[in-house]
Amino acid sequence: MYSLLQTAAPAGPLPINDLLFVVVPYVVLAVFFSMTIWRYVKEKFSYSSYSSQFLENQHQFWGSVPWHYGILALVAGHLIGFLVPRGVLWWNSVPARLYIIEGAALIFGIITLIGLINLIVRRATNPRVRAVTSKMDVVVLVLLLLQVIGGLWVALTARWGSSWFAAVLAPYLWSLFTFQPDASAVAQLPWSIKLHILGAYAIFALFPFTRLVHVLVVPNHYLWRRFQVVMWNKRASKAE
Repeated sequence: MYSLLQTAAPAGPLPINDLLFVVVPYVVLAVFFSMTIWRYVKEKFSYSSYSSQFLENQHQFWGSVPWHYGILALVAGHLIGFLVPRGVLWWNSVPARLYIIEGAALIFGIITLIGLINLIVRRATNPRVRAVTSKMDVVVLVLLLLQVIGGLWVALTARWGSSWFAAVLAPYLWSLFTFQPDASAVAQLPWSIKLHILGAYAIFALFPFTRLVHVLVVPNHYLWRRFQVVMWNKRASKAE
């Protein structure tokens, strides 16, 4: 972690860091909660992933399964680093355990990328699926692809990410939630990490306006249920 901070690119002007890592996250949180609640109240039946399984199933399986399991594992890892950073640092104090957690994160990142690429190829090459793909779907897929690739790049170039996440990013995120924002440590990080953080903010900002809201419908039993065909009906005006 210390070597990472020492070799990081020089921090930009403080106002820029305050804007990107203090103002932006609060704006994103406001949009996320207000628009998510509004959509649930006004258009609760739109809380769906709009399954296209009945249009094509085999290719979807090889995209959906690795994507969902991979991204859930990565989100869980980030969440653990945020909630119990001292526990993560204690675990990483033994080199063998550090190698295990870093290797597992990299493997799940690759699995996530493979699944996402399969889903993108499916939507781009299957005429029936492409016909029900909206412009927002394309935007979300591009953002997710860039975010996953960026995460893998960070994992390969800024090693021991679980340790510096717990030591640097977790305190920063906690400072936001306690309304005592402090972006000084984040300002010293390389831009590859900063862009990864900003990518996450962009996804959260768009979240209420996309089909990603289906992850809020719990329990997400579709991860282990038997396969079923889900048919949906959508207004033609929104299918463009």
